[in-house]
Amino acid sequence: MKNILFLACLLLLGSPALAQNRAKHFNISDNVAIYGYDPVAYFTEGKAVKGKKEYAVNASGVRYYCSTKTNQDLFIKDYKKYEPQYGGWCAYAMGASGEKVEIDPSTFKIVNGKLYLFYNAYFNNTKNSWNKDEDNLKAKADKNWTAIFK
Repeated sequence: MKNILFLACLLLLGSPALAQNRAKHFNISDNVAIYGYDPVAYFTEGKAVKGKKEYAVNASGVRYYCSTKTNQDLFIKDYKKYEPQYGGWCAYAMGASGEKVEIDPSTFKIVNGKLYLFYNAYFNNTKNSWNKDEDNLKAKADKNWTAIFK
């Protein structure tokens, strides 16, 4: 019976080794993803909202901050629905060159229920470039991310 409970916990939470492997590929700064922005707010409020430490959630080794208890509950219920694509790295760079490039959390796009984040600094908003060739860049980014995140 104890073995069954242990296996159920591993399936639900993921093993520590798998969580550590997953986290090493994600864009994490100061031990939190998306620079502390709430992944759920992109969907519910349509904008980047800074999260709070008291609403922190660990999603298989990756820590996120939510801005409200409601958002925290939504994230816990289905974190994969809200996590940014490509580990929170710039979607354009992942598609164009397969590189992990930092993002501006306020520059984002939701497409088919998925969150994409982009680099936006020094007069270079990569979301604009993404929009010009989205289908092609998305296909390449999906392939590049799969190669990185094995």
